[in-house]
Amino acid sequence: MDVQENAVPIGSLNTSKQVPLHVQDPAAMAEIERLLTRRTRDIRLKGELRRLFRERSWSRTAKIVRAWMVWVALLDVLTLSLNMLMLPRAVTVPMLPPSSILPAVAMAIAVVWQKPRAPWLQGLSLIAGMFLILLSIALVGVSAGGEFYERHLNIMLFVAITAIIIFGIPLAWTVTIAVLALGLYLVFQLLNPSLEIGSAVAATLFFASGIIATVVARRTMTILAQKTFLLELRDRCRVAELADANGRLEHLARTDPLTGLANRRWMMETLDRLWGGGTKCPAGAAMLMCDIDEFKNLNDRLGHAEGDRCLVEVADIIQDCVRRDRDHVARYGGEEFLVLLPGLDARGAIAVAEQIRKSVEAGTFPNPGSRVSPYVTLSIGVAVQAPAAEAASPEQLQRQADAALYLAKQAGRNRVVLHGSVSSSI
Repeated sequence: MDVQENAVPIGSLNTSKQVPLHVQDPAAMAEIERLLTRRTRDIRLKGELRRLFRERSWSRTAKIVRAWMVWVALLDVLTLSLNMLMLPRAVTVPMLPPSSILPAVAMAIAVVWQKPRAPWLQGLSLIAGMFLILLSIALVGVSAGGEFYERHLNIMLFVAITAIIIFGIPLAWTVTIAVLALGLYLVFQLLNPSLEIGSAVAATLFFASGIIATVVARRTMTILAQKTFLLELRDRCRVAELADANGRLEHLARTDPLTGLANRRWMMETLDRLWGGGTKCPAGAAMLMCDIDEFKNLNDRLGHAEGDRCLVEVADIIQDCVRRDRDHVARYGGEEFLVLLPGLDARGAIAVAEQIRKSVEAGTFPNPGSRVSPYVTLSIGVAVQAPAAEAASPEQLQRQADAALYLAKQAGRNRVVLHGSVSSSI
């Protein structure tokens, strides 16, 4: 029976305005699964799950508490006004002092529950406030006497029951309010001069059965709300896990597993996106087609493991030579790399290409038997789309860069060639 969390009506969990739910760690997920495999009536939230549930449900619970307090205060004022008009002054005047307690207390509770405060303060304010409200209703009947005595005690219990059933508060608070209501009812019935002790006790026991049933119903609503909360947490975690898995798969699908660079598919998608799916070039761009010289010779002499290590080293060097926030590098083929340099003219593109070529050569990665150099070298073809020139599609720019690369190979390798011009010197 010790349910310590706030409750909200089932189905009222609004996913658009929620407390962030940070339950991605395995321990939290294991606890959620454990609770959901148990019987619903045995669900107990603890630790972080309890805190999240309280934060989640506080806003709705606070609104209900404030609204209830306002309406009770208005009904009290309205009822007293009608009594002043319809009943003799001898009856209504004694009602004024005790009835004035209720509106003041209700408004004070509404103020306390206007914003989140310490749980003990909110609990104390609600329990003490409900005691004073119920006492005020009972004292109005006692002050008026006669038929009003019994009537107001019944009204007091009705007010307590409505509070118990709609307040999504911890069970301990609910039970305390219920005990206070029954205690007040029993005390004032025992003090009722027109009622015998046996009748007072019997009436109290009768109303106690109704109060207990209300508390049990409130507890059931709380547990079902907690289960709904746990189910939502589990669904959110599973969706997040699925999104992470899809993200990893997408990353793998667009990444070259050896070098960590983007693969050819990703580069094609990038080109299509930058060109807007058409032939319009994005404010000028340059493209470099890089090819490792005599790479087959390296594989044949040193083995594929050394060939793979060479590819990784060259990929790292190219990455270090470009603008990481703007440029795009991809492994285009076996030993070919494609570099896209947005916004660069021919001079800037050649400068980047030369830096890449020189850095690879300076890496002194061995390539014994190469007809170019005892170390790994790179040939680079450059194609440039000037902003003022006739727009070229990405396919055309690739073909131009590839043609320039062919010329670089023909001219002796280990050099940079710009499409449409003579090759640069080594």
